[in-house]
Amino acid sequence: MPLSPELQATVIYTALNALILLVLSYNVGQHRARTNSLTPGAMGDDILVRAIRAHGNAAEYMPLALLMLLLLALLGAPLLLIHALGIGLTAGRVFHAAGMFREDHPNAVRFTGNLLTGLVYLIGPLACLYYGFT
Repeated sequence: MPLSPELQATVIYTALNALILLVLSYNVGQHRARTNSLTPGAMGDDILVRAIRAHGNAAEYMPLALLMLLLLALLGAPLLLIHALGIGLTAGRVFHAAGMFREDHPNAVRFTGNLLTGLVYLIGPLACLYYGFT
């Protein structure tokens, strides 16, 4: 069954974000293994803490944003809106993760990631309300 361009875009952003989450998860596992910090909640190592938070933050924000993309695609929202939100989410998660691995906090890279994700979380629900009621 052929997908609409809006659903195709949603599938692409879902896959990209899943890959980001996989990389972040792998990073946590690798760091835990290297430092022998396999106890859940082991938080003595700053790099491990940042890796866990980068992964956790992505896992917190990605699902609902991707669900909004799917709902907007199903509601007939414009392809441009789907791409804008999908790019914003994906770039935001990459910037946030990159910023988390910097030693200086706060930093502009992490802030950019937070800003992009925040915009998705502002525009996405408003668009869902609009297309849900029209």
